[in-house]
Amino acid sequence: MNTITPSLIDFIETDIIPQYAHFDSAHREEHVRSVIAGSLKLAPLYPVNIDMVYAIAAYHDLGMCEERATHHLVSGRMVRSDKRLKQWFTTEEIAIIAEAVEDHRASSDHKPRSIYGKIVAEADRIIEPATIIRRTVQYGLCHYPHLKREEHIARALEHLDEKYAEGGYLKLWIPESSNAERLRELQEIIRNRAEIRRIVAEIFDMETATEGENLTQSTATKTTD
Repeated sequence: MNTITPSLIDFIETDIIPQYAHFDSAHREEHVRSVIAGSLKLAPLYPVNIDMVYAIAAYHDLGMCEERATHHLVSGRMVRSDKRLKQWFTTEEIAIIAEAVEDHRASSDHKPRSIYGKIVAEADRIIEPATIIRRTVQYGLCHYPHLKREEHIARALEHLDEKYAEGGYLKLWIPESSNAERLRELQEIIRNRAEIRRIVAEIFDMETATEGENLTQSTATKTTD
């Protein structure tokens, strides 16, 4: 199967992707579309069902509607309970989709159970240094609004060390992807402690300035109304 079923695309575009608008800024529509694109780019390298790859990528972070810590498990539960998927997939295929969604998380304690899980996990890595650093800062701003500037910077640096630095918990699964090379680029930046702190601080200041501008505009609009 080389092309995605049109009716499945319509369903995903209408009913699934719009749900990402309610998540934190690091997991909104731009993110899911990036994971979908990355998954579809890797799919031709393996004998897989392209509809399944597409659905897995689209559903992978839906569990963010509840909480981040178990979002992968919530996403899997949502796949299993979504009877609409029976229009395109068998019971066995839906089980594989759910498992792949559950296995995508970088901090998972086990490797993905199928090639489908490996594909979406690899696509979800999106190892582009500037994007990763920005998403790390954005996550902190969204989930830890009480932290002060220096605390946000320290939290971001700690996360980057734990996940992406040499010896970090991030695992890569698809040797044909370009993630390994880009991870080495990010690790080089992380090793330069002065430079990585400067970048994090600069992004933090840009993000908070944008938030301030949006708040001011919102207040002005309400006053005018």
